[in-house]
Amino acid sequence: MVMSVAIEGFLLGSGLIIAIGAQNAFVLRQGLKREHVFAVATICWLSDAFLIAVGVAGAGRLVRASPVLLTWITAGGVTFLLAYGGLAFLRAFRPSRLEAAQSQRKAFSAVILTALALTFLNPHVYLDTVVLLGSLSARHTGASAVAFAAGATMASFVWFYGLGFGARLLAPLLARPAAWRVLDLAIAIVMWWIAIRLAIEVFASPGAAWHSGR
Repeated sequence: MVMSVAIEGFLLGSGLIIAIGAQNAFVLRQGLKREHVFAVATICWLSDAFLIAVGVAGAGRLVRASPVLLTWITAGGVTFLLAYGGLAFLRAFRPSRLEAAQSQRKAFSAVILTALALTFLNPHVYLDTVVLLGSLSARHTGASAVAFAAGATMASFVWFYGLGFGARLLAPLLARPAAWRVLDLAIAIVMWWIAIRLAIEVFASPGAAWHSGR
């Protein structure tokens, strides 16, 4: 059961992280230039891990304190996941591409500051990690909550290190709209699948999920 919760966290984390944006483009660019790749990937990953932990420990505990609030938050999460999946599905029909423009070599300090800025000055990072993942983790307690956070953190680890160190292999693929079409379709399916699971727990057996200790 704990493993299934970890997989759920991994899939949710993956769906939220894998998207075209400034942070991913920056990691890809550093990978292509082979410039401070480990430091950049580590900053992005540890930042996600910290924010996910804050969300699971803080938002999760706060929401768990009120069964009614937990039900509404979960229902809101279902709505969000359905909408997010819908947007990913629509993006699949108008795919973009992830490009990493070449630039001059930057100092280590400048690269680190840029990575931190693209992470902590991005409001979507807090929405995805602290608010959404933190709230959805409230359905789990104890070891299950830790497993959920670990799964989401592992998704961040795999993505950022894979994108950074695999940049030269991934760049041609991520520059193709067809690749993003497949990714967006996969994200849509995963988000909808998790939303349906949550909806079943909320409406088919109200209250049961809150005390299952999963």
